[in-house]
Amino acid sequence: MSTQMAEAQRGEVPRAPDEFLALSGQAAEATRQFITCTLGEAEYGIDIMAVREIKGWTETTALPHAPSWIRGVINLRGVIVPILDLRDRFGQGITVPTAMHVVVIIQTGTRTAGLLVDAVSDIIAISPGDIRPVPEVGADVPESLLAGLVPLERGMVALVSLDQLLCFSADAAIPAVSSLNT
Repeated sequence: MSTQMAEAQRGEVPRAPDEFLALSGQAAEATRQFITCTLGEAEYGIDIMAVREIKGWTETTALPHAPSWIRGVINLRGVIVPILDLRDRFGQGITVPTAMHVVVIIQTGTRTAGLLVDAVSDIIAISPGDIRPVPEVGADVPESLLAGLVPLERGMVALVSLDQLLCFSADAAIPAVSSLNT
């Protein structure tokens, strides 16, 4: 009887042969996983290593003078988390959230934020060679918010550059307190 069958009979999870683990480890290094989410018909990929949790929509507390794409903040187990409307950030209009919308809580470096999306749909594994550059189209939304495009059989997935998304530029920043007093 094989080791795997004996493990299964004892109620243990069978182990893969060592050579398979070595090969799958090499494949895992070559691929990255993304959670795909939808905004209307468009599909976006978020690096799975940055995702901390996925939660249903809850109302936010608005921040004065914040850009329209910052919906406000929520208290997530004692941590104040800004919620970004991904649709609005990409210049596609403001989301009217319903109970069906979800917030993807992400963390990059020391920054934590929530991304308001229509739905989370899938997890995909992408080889670096499958990622295509984002063409410059001169749109209002900078191409730098996207890390690349991945053509799949079901359509195109735009990979979100989380570092750029959470790097609030001076034009999108909340005005300084000193400017509010003038």
